[in-house]
Amino acid sequence: MGVPHSAFECSRRDALRALTLLPLATAACARAPYRREDFRVAPVSDVAILRASDYRADLADIVGRGLRELGVVVQGRRVLLKPNLVEYEPGTAINTNPALVAGAAVALLRAGAASVTVGEGPGHRRDTEYLLTATGLYDVLRDERLRFVDLNHDDVRVTPLRSHHAGMVSLALPASVLDADLVVSMPKLKTHHWAGMTASMKNLFGVVPGAVYGWPKNVLHVHGIGASILDLAATVRPGLAIVDAIVGMEGDGPIMGQPRALGCVVMGTDPVAVDATCARLIGIEPFRVQYLVEAAQFLGNVSARRIRQRGEDPGRLVTPFVLLDRWAGLREPLPFWRRWTAT
Repeated sequence: MGVPHSAFECSRRDALRALTLLPLATAACARAPYRREDFRVAPVSDVAILRASDYRADLADIVGRGLRELGVVVQGRRVLLKPNLVEYEPGTAINTNPALVAGAAVALLRAGAASVTVGEGPGHRRDTEYLLTATGLYDVLRDERLRFVDLNHDDVRVTPLRSHHAGMVSLALPASVLDADLVVSMPKLKTHHWAGMTASMKNLFGVVPGAVYGWPKNVLHVHGIGASILDLAATVRPGLAIVDAIVGMEGDGPIMGQPRALGCVVMGTDPVAVDATCARLIGIEPFRVQYLVEAAQFLGNVSARRIRQRGEDPGRLVTPFVLLDRWAGLREPLPFWRRWTAT
């Protein structure tokens, strides 16, 4: 008797998921894939949740309040905003909304930033000019007189990686990222069919130049998505995350899912804590997301006991997102013994 097609599909999905996590499991069995002395995790990380009912809100004021709430100093610093610009489909919630990019730029300049540049290296479309125009980001850049850098084609420098979960020693990274005084990750909060969820850490895939590594950043997929997320976050070290959770994406993200309103912007200087907070907002247990489990060991805070929530009470904004069946386990609460031992 043959194996039912549905059973084969389930097994294939499970196998693919296991392959994305294999580098993490391998690293766990070997010596630590980073030097502990290179990293310091704060005892407590502040994360601000700021209400924004829609994109017509005064987002510059909202981001400005977040900067003050978090005590972020940008005076005289060259800032690179790295939004999520993937694909364009009318009526979807794929990309960081241009209104939030504009609001962040204005708020940072008001706070004394020496310059604000927007940079992104789309992983699906080679025609970045088309994406800029179709998504409306070009209009924002023109109106606010902001410089844009296509990170897929920027000058690059070979840079040693500060952690080696994916088994890579170095990557060619854009000069605009390496030369910025402050890199700000500005993702759209979405579910993700390979990683479970995507927020400020996964958003760093866009700094890997397609002109060097291909589309959609093939080197990262070959070496493992979860492992590559960790190595990029450890090396780029974004100093601020501003997450577009005003309208996120649920279901088959990061491209084919459905829009889901959350009505907030999430900000913090610890991207790991920001992503853990975003996970909780959409009904995911962050300690079920494998790359967050590992990130809690050396990059940032995941435990709710080590995250100080500012602004809105996250409990009032929790909106469980629809997940693909393969990721249903991300909703499972930790066993009681794990709640006390979780980092």
